[in-house]
Amino acid sequence: MARQKKVLQQTARKLIAFTTPKSYVAEQFRTLRTNITFSSPDSDIRTMVVTSAAPSEGKSTTSANLAVVFAQEGKRVLLVDGDMRKPTTHYTFHMGNTIGLSSILTRQAAAEEAIRPTAVERLDLLTCGPIPPNPAELLASKSMDLLIKQLKEKYDLIIFDAPPVLSVTDGQIIANKCDGTVLVVNSGNTEKEMALKAKEAITASNSKIIGAVLNNYELAKDSHYYQYYGTTE
Repeated sequence: MARQKKVLQQTARKLIAFTTPKSYVAEQFRTLRTNITFSSPDSDIRTMVVTSAAPSEGKSTTSANLAVVFAQEGKRVLLVDGDMRKPTTHYTFHMGNTIGLSSILTRQAAAEEAIRPTAVERLDLLTCGPIPPNPAELLASKSMDLLIKQLKEKYDLIIFDAPPVLSVTDGQIIANKCDGTVLVVNSGNTEKEMALKAKEAITASNSKIIGAVLNNYELAKDSHYYQYYGTTE
């Protein structure tokens, strides 16, 4: 019973836009959603990648909550775990990971078999699947291009959770295939030089940055925003 309670608490923290939609943090994800929408006034953002400069900066939590708020807006959303080295979305949504993206790209499963609905209305999930020995090659393949084209016929928005861009090339590869990139920076931990290098890596992949997230920023309790949202859970 204690373990189940702990799991529920962890889920609540990770999917705060779903479990506590009136919270200050959830409101910030909706603000990010609005900013992304306005970042490309001449065309719809259909595919985006969420990445960071280095590990443990919160990009997976950001991608999951961003997917939630876009689904809450009424879009048909697919969250794809493109981190084939340290996948986490199956933990966040409490699903199995026996089949997923890697299974589709290696023709071990069809997309219809691997994609599963979540507890959030209009939000589906495609987990990573078995970790392959050649993630970069799979992500750069023509099969990946065909899969994205196929998925765009069913979904309004596809969000990829990608590995940190300065750790491996995977993030740049996915960014090159998407309409835009959201860069997550951990406040107080990410060095400015690393953040700039991450920005340059994204630009070099021929992707544009459509948003940036400053994660784990401590808001002063006398802040106007804290007073307005902080007491509502």
